[in-house]
Amino acid sequence: MLKKIAVGIIRFYQHYLSPLKPAAYRCRFYPSCSQYAIEAIERFGFGKGFILSLFRLASCHPWGHGGVQPVPEEWPGWKRILCRKRG
Repeated sequence: MLKKIAVGIIRFYQHYLSPLKPAAYRCRFYPSCSQYAIEAIERFGFGKGFILSLFRLASCHPWGHGGVQPVPEEWPGWKRILCRKRG
């Protein structure tokens, strides 16, 4: 249930709010942060997907490099998530 609600909210953002942002403020990652969140939530469920999405959003700042950062195929584990090097 939470999974469907979260994905619905993100899709609403993608279709109606994200296009309103100037190009300079669009996501520098591929897939975009919102698409990453959808894939993470669908792959790992709401709880773990939400955590992965938060860490992805935390790496989005003016000094970040961006680039390609796909959702992991398998759950990386808490230690790897908390200790990973972020851009």
